[in-house]
Amino acid sequence: MNRAFNFNAGPAVLPDSVLKAAEKNWLNFNNSGMAVMEISHRSKEYEAIHEKAKSLLRQLLSIPDSHEVLFLQGGASLQFTMVPMNLLSEGKSGHYILTGVWSEKALQEAEKIGHTSIAASSKEQQYRSIPDFNHESLSEDAAYLHITSNNTVYGTQWHSFPSNEKAPLIADMSSDILSKPLNIQNFDLIYAGAQKNLGPSGVTVVIINKELLARSDKNLPTMLNYGTYEKHNSLYNTPPTLAIYLLSLVLEWAEGEGGLPIIEKRNEEKAAILYNAIDESDGFYLGHAEKNSRSKMNVTFNLHNEESAKKFLQQAKEAGFIGLNGHRSIGGCRASIYNAIPAEHVYQLAEFMNAFKKKN
Repeated sequence: MNRAFNFNAGPAVLPDSVLKAAEKNWLNFNNSGMAVMEISHRSKEYEAIHEKAKSLLRQLLSIPDSHEVLFLQGGASLQFTMVPMNLLSEGKSGHYILTGVWSEKALQEAEKIGHTSIAASSKEQQYRSIPDFNHESLSEDAAYLHITSNNTVYGTQWHSFPSNEKAPLIADMSSDILSKPLNIQNFDLIYAGAQKNLGPSGVTVVIINKELLARSDKNLPTMLNYGTYEKHNSLYNTPPTLAIYLLSLVLEWAEGEGGLPIIEKRNEEKAAILYNAIDESDGFYLGHAEKNSRSKMNVTFNLHNEESAKKFLQQAKEAGFIGLNGHRSIGGCRASIYNAIPAEHVYQLAEFMNAFKKKN
């Protein structure tokens, strides 16, 4: 079969080799006579999968011993609640930098837990850029500073991160984790739903500074306490075993591709192809994000009117390009070009964009 030109924002495309490896072992993992999703999460077979995923993640992201790796469920949306439940104590304030839909949702959940503050925002500019921020502006009662590293809806991305000298830095990295090297020491907690760059939906990765684990109130519900997952190696209850297996295969693939420096270079090249098509269109395509804030994961753009945008999306779909509709909240067009998107697919999309412009 021919693989689709899949530009969905998530769940997103997975590497062909990962899907083929999973297919090969679908009915009989390691000659066990069972599929991965049939194996007990207490078995040696699954323990090897679990530890391999953690080990590869530590290796690829250079995660230091000061940080613990946890596997949870519930996606980033559950983390919007768990972060303040565990870290926002009485008399403290959770500080949020607003850069789009998901940072707004994180703030809304934190407001239900305790006191919050907006540290910076680009909402008045329709979230076209990452706002300027000076960590000196944080108040003394700051429990943490929360950011969303990449904004899938508006197509903006942090290219350098705020200092965390005055308060722990928390980052939702659901849509750009594993896309480039990171200095994990600069972050106190990173969380990421897997369904962009890490694997399928179902597993959420949390990387947390061990010092923060002491903040979690023992009276918290068991499954909402980070300490539960740390104490039980993310095996207190049945974890999403199949999703973690696929996560391990994706991490193995990333390692085989040469690691994050190579993946970052490819992502920069893919993004440049589409942004060049936009910038060289003489205003036919209108990019949403300001150039210094452009995302390398989600390229957002529009045409001059709704009729033209609908025509573009319809003809793109007929040509085999899937998932180019912008988020339902803002419309327009969006190409999500995560790690597993082949450069050839991006080239073909740019060629389609140029051809559509000439005809219209």
